[in-house]
Parts: sequence; C-alpha cells; structure tokens
Amino acid sequence: MNTKPETRNSKPIQLFVTGIGTEVGKTVCSAILTKYFKADYWKPIQSGDLHFSDSIKIQDWVGENIVIHPETYRLQLAASPHQSASEEGVLISINDFKLPETQSNLIVEGAGGLMVPLSDKEFMIDLIERLNIPVVLVVRNYLGCINHSLLSIMALNQKKINLKYLILNGNFPSDTERVICNHITDETKVIRIPDIENITKENIEKSTKQLTHLG
Repeated sequence: MNTKPETRNSKPIQLFVTGIGTEVGKTVCSAILTKYFKADYWKPIQSGDLHFSDSIKIQDWVGENIVIHPETYRLQLAASPHQSASEEGVLISINDFKLPETQSNLIVEGAGGLMVPLSDKEFMIDLIERLNIPVVLVVRNYLGCINHSLLSIMALNQKKINLKYLILNGNFPSDTERVICNHITDETKVIRIPDIENITKENIEKSTKQLTHLG
C-alpha cells in the first residue's frame, strides 16, 4: 500500500513536530509521519537519554532504511536544553541550526513545547521561526490540555507560523476536542491517532496505514 502522496513534481514536504508540553507523544507521531511521508528525520536537540535517543527510537519504529540526520546538539542531562547546555558550558543559539540538505521529505522533531528555552533569550518557537517550515502540533488529553493547546495555537498565530496539522493523539472527550478545534483555521488539518498501547514497528505501520490524504 502506497500511503504517501506523489511529491515527484513538487517541493519536498518539511514539517516541524512540536507539542503542547512534554510526554504528549511527539516521537510516536513523528514516527508515523516519517513513515507516511517516506521522509528523513531530524532531531535538532537531544537532551539526555543519549543511549536511547528519539533518533534511535525512530529508527527502531520506522525501519533501518530511514535516513536520520545527526543532532546539532547532543546533551547529557535530561532537562530543558538551556539547562543541559549550561551544565556542559555550551551556549545554544538558533543561528547554529540549519535544515539538513536533502531532496526527500523531512520530519523535524522539537524538544518539549513551544516555550522550552534554548538559552535565556531564545526558545523552541524561535527555532521554528528560523527554520521557516510548517508546524505539526501534538495534543494529548489531560487536565489542562485545553489551556496548553490554546496558548500554543495563540503563540503560533502571533509569530505567523503556519500550523499545518493538529494531531489529537489518543482519545478525547467530545467537549475537549470541540473547544480546541474551534480555535484553528480551516487550513489546519486535524489528524486523529488512536492510543498505541504497545509501541512497535508493526503498530506504527498499522497506525500509518490509517492516515489518508495528508499531502
């Protein structure tokens, strides 16, 4: 089954996957999008868990043939990037980042949410603005997710950053889903990804095949 739209005669798809907070499923969603679009993958900053980084997870879940571009920063401490960098005597600047050179589609995965600090003055949203590619916002249902979702959407709008996709990751009460979706534009497509209890290559493949018409 060919799940990817034809892109031979069009510009490669580039997407930045962010979330309304930590532990909302960005890496799982990135794996599904990477497989769907037959894309390369890039994690600009990895803070902690270097022995089982998001890049390693993506390779395990998507397959060995995927092209994974090296992180610009690999930091030891599992903390906010600005804190991890400070522990190692490093100062992160958004000027240090450049999209990998590739002719393929590309999925970029951020760390945490939009206002995660890279330094005392620069945040993840500033990196997104510099890279100048559309955003995928991952939302998961928990107490406070409406507030975090609407604040994230508001921040993207203020920066005039294109919110290409909103991913509802897992099950949502209809009232919660309605309020969040009422605050996106008609141009933003909503993707619903069911809960994956056991994250395996096979289950990532199954979820990918459920997606349609995302080009």
